[in-house]
Amino acid sequence: MQKELIAWPDNIYAVDSGFARPGLAAVHLIVEEGRVAVVDTANNRSLPRFLAALAELGLTPEAVDYVFLTHVHLDHAGGTGAYMAHLPNAKLVVHPDGARHMIDPSRLYASTLEVYGEEKTLYLYGELIPVPAGRVIEAEDEQVFSLAGRPLQCLHTPGHAKHHLCLWDERARVCFTGDTFGIAYRELYVDEKPFLIPATTPTHFDPEALKSSVRRLLALKPEAMYLTHFSRVDDVKHLGEQLLRRIDDFVTLAEAAPGTGKARKDAIHAAINRYLLDEAPIVSREKLEPILEIDMELSAQGLALWIERRLSARDEV
Repeated sequence: MQKELIAWPDNIYAVDSGFARPGLAAVHLIVEEGRVAVVDTANNRSLPRFLAALAELGLTPEAVDYVFLTHVHLDHAGGTGAYMAHLPNAKLVVHPDGARHMIDPSRLYASTLEVYGEEKTLYLYGELIPVPAGRVIEAEDEQVFSLAGRPLQCLHTPGHAKHHLCLWDERARVCFTGDTFGIAYRELYVDEKPFLIPATTPTHFDPEALKSSVRRLLALKPEAMYLTHFSRVDDVKHLGEQLLRRIDDFVTLAEAAPGTGKARKDAIHAAINRYLLDEAPIVSREKLEPILEIDMELSAQGLALWIERRLSARDEV
């Protein structure tokens, strides 16, 4: 069973948010001299787990100075308003293009309703709580924040989403990558090695921008990456090469998919499922598909939308 609180080196911790299922989305804590930074917030129902983790570490909600969002997709940001309401000293740090959605989440909520419907949206996220504008910091590229003297640098990393940023912890020499460095669920590890998969979800997927962002992170020569899905991975250089290849492979499969609209999306979905089974032959279809069902559906949607945007741009020329 996945522990709810996982301790990593350099006073970094992962809280299993419990979002959708165990081991799907981590909320990360960075602790320095009794002060805390939080990276991503999962959903409202993860808040009690987070507060329990703080207490287990001998910390209070008043110790949290920053909540960093890698981006405002709701499996990363759905709990932000609830968290901020319980963290009286915290500032919310978010990409400038995502800030407005935290201050007024109505459009974000409406778009989620379109994808999931009201019943599932309420089940997954609950009501989205606005964050007061005065508590929001729009992080510029390379802007550095000090956590009790520990520098944490925001890097704009588009590709998965236009409003994506990653957090570089220079002291620990690690990155908190949101979805830029893919997903690596622990149930799919083979011989204790991560099986890294690109996250190509709608609506802003851009393969060239994503590969540039991955290369930007690799150029820092980090010792590890902390993924929201799910937490620390090492052997960063090898995994980065694997991820870049799989982004290209996903694009190739999407370009070859027949049909239009839903037919194309379904063809892409089937193609990337087959591809991943070939890439991880030790993993059975019965194990792979339930774990990746949501991710592969969203990734297929993102690839299909990217194809449609590219074809539309070509027609306009």
